[in-house]
Amino acid sequence: MTDLLVRLYDLPDPGVQLAALAKRDIVVRRAMASERNRVVGWTQNQFGDGWAAEGEVAFSRQPIACMIAVSCGRLAGFACHDCTCRNFFGPIGIDPGFRRKGVGRALLLATLHAMAHAGYAYAVIGGAGPVAFFETCAGAFSIPGSTPGIYRPTLDE
Repeated sequence: MTDLLVRLYDLPDPGVQLAALAKRDIVVRRAMASERNRVVGWTQNQFGDGWAAEGEVAFSRQPIACMIAVSCGRLAGFACHDCTCRNFFGPIGIDPGFRRKGVGRALLLATLHAMAHAGYAYAVIGGAGPVAFFETCAGAFSIPGSTPGIYRPTLDE
């Protein structure tokens, strides 16, 4: 999978998306330290050890580099940055019951805006899976020659 690049100085405003979710009682916000175990545990159950490990790194950052979507006290999704490498967006994961409802787009944009506020001009989305999603939502584009990128063969169990 290819790496993507996003211009953080040219992002869509997430306000409309966040307001639409708020009308459905879904709030996107930065995670708090007291939520680490719940968020990382949920991530491990939903998406596996690798993403859970990246979530641990996100909670070690200050400010915490993990945004979450919450609906009626239930975790609907998460997105992180600066985990695998500095200036990298991801991972992002949405609960199956909340997919195709704008949660992923809102988390993506909120996290990318947090990266812009931290001083980055660009973000790398490493080994992007749903390329069309990132292109449509954030104007991402492929980085030539970036496959396999930093995700070279990993340790076997």
